[in-house]
Amino acid sequence: MSEGQSGHANFVLPLLRPGMRVLALGCVPPAGRGDVRLMASLGTATHPLCVVGVDVDVDDLSEARHASLLSAVSTTEFVASSPTALALRSASFDVVYAHGVLDRVREPRCVLAECARVLRPGGLLALSTPDWSRTRVTPRTANVDAALRGWTMLRKREGGDPAAGRHVEDWVRFAGFSDIRSRARFHRGADYRQLGRTIESELAEVLRDAGEHMDPQLASAARSAWMWVRGGQGEVSQCWVETLAVR
Repeated sequence: MSEGQSGHANFVLPLLRPGMRVLALGCVPPAGRGDVRLMASLGTATHPLCVVGVDVDVDDLSEARHASLLSAVSTTEFVASSPTALALRSASFDVVYAHGVLDRVREPRCVLAECARVLRPGGLLALSTPDWSRTRVTPRTANVDAALRGWTMLRKREGGDPAAGRHVEDWVRFAGFSDIRSRARFHRGADYRQLGRTIESELAEVLRDAGEHMDPQLASAARSAWMWVRGGQGEVSQCWVETLAVR
């Protein structure tokens, strides 16, 4: 539900130096959360630079690999691994970058502990984490509010936290990082009605799977999303918290 990942990496690109090893955690975005050009953007930031993209699903990684090939980026490689148990050597990276990861996992502190493990002493952690509690949706109608509440409830039930950006600095500090710097940046998000469609689709999928045992709150939120999609145009400005910290 955002503009491309590559644009979200702009705050870290100037910090990359030739010879660095960079880990891109969660390099394949969920549907509607960006694009697969991140690896190409990182891989061409400076030369030479080795970028390792990590994601859970082996099949999903093929799309990111294909995008890198199309961009003629030869300094990238890909690894299928869980973010809470990275199949990577300790102290083997200079930079770890994660876009839209901590809001999707059940154990963000475990993910950050793994980031600390694979970073070399003095290495850089760079995070881009959404805070949907501060995202601006205009007009904010009753249907928009109801749909967003239902979607937030669904995400929390699935183990995520749509407002993870507001907690990320505390999590990073708990993981033992220092020199922590955070700032909120607003990016133009998905098309107003497309955001409604995405929420409606996610809610509808859960309701179909539930069958006769569907949650009435989620069903009501899905109806509100349906009404949202069929309303007028609007604007979405999504809040992303950019965090830098030193291992």
